[in-house]
Amino acid sequence: MNKFSPFKYTLILLVLALGVIYALPNLYPAQPAIQVAYTDSGQSADQALLESVTENLETGSIAFDEIFLRDNNIVAKFYSIEDQLSAKTVLQRALLDKVIVALNLEPTTPQWLKDIGGRPLKLGLDLSGGVHFLLEVDIESALNSRLEAQLNSYRKTFREKKIFLTDSSSKGMTMFFEFKDDEGFNSASRILSKDNIAGINGPLYLITANSDRNTINVAYTESAIKEIRDYAVGQNLTTLRNRVNELGVSEPIVQRQGSSRIVVELPGVQDPTAAKKIIGKTANLEFRLEAKPNASRLRKEEFEFKDSYRTAFLEKNIVVTGDRVTNASTGFDENGRSQVNITLDMQGGRSMQRATGPNIGRGLAVLFVEQKSKSEIDKDEEGKEIIIQTTYIEKKIISLATIQANLGTSFRITGVGSPQEASELALLLRAGALAAPMKFVEERTVGPSLGKENIETGFRSVVIGFMLVVLFMAFYYRMFGIAANVALFSNLILITAIMSILGAALSLPGIAGIVLTVGMAVDANVLIFSRIREELKLKEPQSAINDGFSRAFVTIFDANVTTLIAALVLYTIGTGPVKGFAVTLSIGIVTSMFTAIMVTRSIVNLVYGGKNIKELKV
Repeated sequence: MNKFSPFKYTLILLVLALGVIYALPNLYPAQPAIQVAYTDSGQSADQALLESVTENLETGSIAFDEIFLRDNNIVAKFYSIEDQLSAKTVLQRALLDKVIVALNLEPTTPQWLKDIGGRPLKLGLDLSGGVHFLLEVDIESALNSRLEAQLNSYRKTFREKKIFLTDSSSKGMTMFFEFKDDEGFNSASRILSKDNIAGINGPLYLITANSDRNTINVAYTESAIKEIRDYAVGQNLTTLRNRVNELGVSEPIVQRQGSSRIVVELPGVQDPTAAKKIIGKTANLEFRLEAKPNASRLRKEEFEFKDSYRTAFLEKNIVVTGDRVTNASTGFDENGRSQVNITLDMQGGRSMQRATGPNIGRGLAVLFVEQKSKSEIDKDEEGKEIIIQTTYIEKKIISLATIQANLGTSFRITGVGSPQEASELALLLRAGALAAPMKFVEERTVGPSLGKENIETGFRSVVIGFMLVVLFMAFYYRMFGIAANVALFSNLILITAIMSILGAALSLPGIAGIVLTVGMAVDANVLIFSRIREELKLKEPQSAINDGFSRAFVTIFDANVTTLIAALVLYTIGTGPVKGFAVTLSIGIVTSMFTAIMVTRSIVNLVYGGKNIKELKV
């Protein structure tokens, strides 16, 4: 009685051996590094960039361990965080807008562990590793964009109502209209007054009319400006969350800070250059009809093509923008060139149908709208060199094709460049358009030095809790307590291994989950040992051991399943660190069930199984 088959022992040993192997990478500390990539997505890092980075590091007398090319990035490893930060400053000043320089931590896992899929446990920003971005939403651009769109909308409405304008423009937060006659002035006044319905906090416009000159000034109210600001920040929050999800980052934090700023934290991110490109890029599409040769200069604009010096005139009226895109994927056309397949929502599809139906044979342009930054070196009041960044909007044509048929909700655009550029454009459209441009106000990587105190505190809490439990179990339950302690140690190894395999990020709430799991694992063994004590009063030792494990299993299973359900609910509705706690707790519940029942019993069976025991001390 109380014997496991060789198969069961082999299975337990195999699980524990795999746990030890996949937990091993965590014994190798990460090394400070930087990643350098071209700002232009169409350019891949090459030997010329590698030589330029190497030369600048050597000129700056910065010692580095290794520098190499990997996945369109230049990676340089350093001996200390001080060298890492100095290298970033030197490269930013030397290369300015040509490249993106991002801090990183490179794992030092041995190659044989990498070959079998071993990787270290990611640590949250409060411990180590990851990137912190603070972005500011350009509210002025959002207001100007909304004002320009509203101005074009009124121009179209007045044209359809046969209301003739002699002049119209926008300046600051005000639209200006001048009408040809009194009748047009009066009709326009009624339309504008009707549109000036109350918003969330009051009227949208302040309307100033001059009947003597037939002019009307329309300005946004303070309440309307607040609504637009809140919408822009809210839309950017949603879009950033979608983009971060596309990056596959564990436990990201995307939240609003103040009236116009957004905090983005990406724990354990392995490619901060890609993250910075995708998160900070304000890219959108505008579909516009090509202007007719005899169109008025007031109704058309001239734009360059993206990859050439050719230009074309497009109508100012926008048919559809990228915020109407519901899905975007990449593919190849009949000539093997990259294309983006686009699906619009119902409103976007109707707008496209109305615009293309009557205009078959005319050109339809796809305008790529992108915010870019320009860096300049200046000096502060103390005479120190600083890098100043200014932003500007660039609009270029990526496709100008003849309309062959009435387009609807699904179509494709070609001429988007390389497969990498097509993939990035599809990602940005799929994640949603930013309502307003953003700029990076602050960027930092939380490394081992910044998270050292948290790491030490968290590690100390686990060790103290673990040692107190070990001493109590060994003293109170003797041999059974030692078996429980071996199972408890095995549980910690398995939790570490599984989280490493899954790529989960460990934060301080996650450590709290591990401490809680330690208590739950011991609780399961306490239930078993208490049951064995009760059975010993009525049965001989071997039967008491067997019935103790068997009858305690139902109670242990019920308790762990209810806790697992609570952890799953936390994971479903929680964000950031709450999810980290839920993940750690869920993994700990599963592993503690295995170690408390299987591992503990295998040790007890090895010690007592098949023996004629007269007295059992539990």
